[in-house]
Amino acid sequence: MRAVMSGSDMGRALRRIAHEIVERNRGTGGIIVVGIRTRGGPLADRLVAILEEVEGAAVASGILDIGMYRDDLDQRPRTVLGPTEMPSQIDGKTIVLVDDVLYTGRTIRAALDALADLGRAAVVQLAVVVDRGHRELPIRADFVGKNLPTARDEHVMVRVAEIDGEDGVWIEGPQAREEGSAA
Repeated sequence: MRAVMSGSDMGRALRRIAHEIVERNRGTGGIIVVGIRTRGGPLADRLVAILEEVEGAAVASGILDIGMYRDDLDQRPRTVLGPTEMPSQIDGKTIVLVDDVLYTGRTIRAALDALADLGRAAVVQLAVVVDRGHRELPIRADFVGKNLPTARDEHVMVRVAEIDGEDGVWIEGPQAREEGSAA
């Protein structure tokens, strides 16, 4: 396994993303920051804290469970579904979706479907810690912590302290996975 971002690198990336969000949206009014379960949740919370510090105003937030919207339910291990917790009204708001890694785009497609069931946002923007390429759908991130070219047989692992006990990003090759490293 090879480390590509430390915890402090992640912190700097989130701070930069927060400033880019403020700049693009001319502030934080009308924004709802929404983390995609699982690791998008804590990342969204951190982003909200930075946005509130920068702008000096409260920022609405939520968490979205996309488990039932995935198109690969028969190909993935079963995961425990968590609640979706959103402000009561997303109509006309700017939604900033937050996730750890952008890869094929299928997770984001599922998140867009889940959001559509909750209302009609004015704009949906995407913030990710890592964009590793290899898109299967025409989806791109608006805010990226790190563009990380990878091979398809590599695994990008983002860890967050709230869930994993540490912050950082690692790349794991196929050899390391076969030897039983963490997935």
